[in-house]
Amino acid sequence: MTSRIQGLYAITDPALTPDALLLPAAEAALHGGARLLQYRDKTATAVQRRRRASQLRALCHQYDAGFIVNDDPALAADVQADGVHIGQSDADIALARQLLGPDRIIGVTCHSDLALARKAIAAGADYVALGRFFASRTKPLAPPAEVSTLQSACQAFHVPVVAIGGVNADNAPQLIEAGAAAVAVIHALFGHSDPAEIEAAARQLSALF
Repeated sequence: MTSRIQGLYAITDPALTPDALLLPAAEAALHGGARLLQYRDKTATAVQRRRRASQLRALCHQYDAGFIVNDDPALAADVQADGVHIGQSDADIALARQLLGPDRIIGVTCHSDLALARKAIAAGADYVALGRFFASRTKPLAPPAEVSTLQSACQAFHVPVVAIGGVNADNAPQLIEAGAAAVAVIHALFGHSDPAEIEAAARQLSALF
């Protein structure tokens, strides 16, 4: 299960990938080598989210990539996603595990706090996400994290560590060198409106692994 947490981890954003662009953009990232795709949309209706999540799950599985739902364990269970990613103020890990069962992935945002990461792992998280490591347009006010913190986490923890926050092809190598199993990317992929450019960006990032 945790072996799937590696490489390029693409995260959608409704502002960058609105409904008509979502599937073409996601497929471009997957075709470019993304190994994980997270559906992140806090603005759509429940009906829209279920439809889009179902479509993305099918697409990910065509590319043998993992499909993760952001913040919503019930939706993840409903569409049979490979897992869910939850933040510190979102669903409880135990509840997510109850909904998803033992074989699905649970990831947890831990910012730059190794104590939070240890707590999440003890509660059953399959991976932890640390960041933001660089200036982020998605979460500009998120607390900054140091690459040295990432290195310490990768050495200390037995689960994969995902690096997030302003990641692009220029700065990702230092995160990978520090031990990140995966890098989570939003704008450096989906900031492009042309699927060909998204695919090219995904290929560039995937090649770093």
